[in-house]
Amino acid sequence: MLYPLQFEPILKERVWGGNHLHRLYGKPAPTGLTIGESWEITDRPEGVSVIRNGPLAGRDLRWLMEHHRAGLLGNAAAQHNHFPLLCKILDASQKLSLQVHPPASVAARLGGAPKTEMWFIAHAEPGAELYAGLRHGVTRALFESRIADGTVADCFHRLPVQRGDVMFLPSGRVHALGAGLVIFEIQQNSDTTYRVFDWNRVGLDGKPRDLHIEQSLACIDFSDFEPSLVQAPWHTAHELRRKTLVRSDLFQVDQIALLPQSILAIEGGQMRILAAVEGAIQLTSGTYSLRLAAGQFCLLPATLPEASVTSGTPATLLDITL
Repeated sequence: MLYPLQFEPILKERVWGGNHLHRLYGKPAPTGLTIGESWEITDRPEGVSVIRNGPLAGRDLRWLMEHHRAGLLGNAAAQHNHFPLLCKILDASQKLSLQVHPPASVAARLGGAPKTEMWFIAHAEPGAELYAGLRHGVTRALFESRIADGTVADCFHRLPVQRGDVMFLPSGRVHALGAGLVIFEIQQNSDTTYRVFDWNRVGLDGKPRDLHIEQSLACIDFSDFEPSLVQAPWHTAHELRRKTLVRSDLFQVDQIALLPQSILAIEGGQMRILAAVEGAIQLTSGTYSLRLAAGQFCLLPATLPEASVTSGTPATLLDITL
């Protein structure tokens, strides 16, 4: 029988990365590398998550999808026979490129895959901001002219952010993380990104990074003006606070605040992912128990019986379902 699954993080060096993932969450810190991403749950050619706990330790998520897909996902759909989500933690010590992901309507034609995602801001330096959507009045013609003269960043809507803020990014929405942010990213299983502008910097190889102007222009939603951060009300019951951050046809993400005396009851029968954002939580399902520290994820298979989550200190977690 499947059980609550934890995975080894897969670290990705990025030109815009830093050391926050090690400092905040104890992720490995390879000497001389700037780590920008920790892929926590992934079933992609660029990285497949390896199980770290229990009888299946050493097996990976690709093997689970091939041999236990129904038990893992239940009624949820796979994405081209792969696990449907990719969960990451990002350290944007520098600004990311101004970019866009392709909508489903054009992704196949461009040779990519659609990618809708959400960002949960886990850490923000003073003055941190993100870029999302276009400023009012920006047309495609103006956008193209600003690409040509190197000022396209002025076309992007900028929002100041702080810890706990959330942005939803449907495919087609131009965006970028500003410097000084650490985020939890929940997204479709895709790694297709088209860069519009990369601040005239070079990549890890010392060469300018590729831009994808033609593809970007085919993907950008030019009617997407100045989107807001997610505004969701808290609901309190039995010393437990919960709010729904994203509810889409691709995934749902709830934020849950636990107090030491509160208990989160989880019904079985549905695949879900829990991510500890702050504090540590204890998960119990039948005779199986595990601890999640801040910055760790756990996958609960659909066949798992009911479970409960407690914490000895105040804790914040994300509850991710399909």
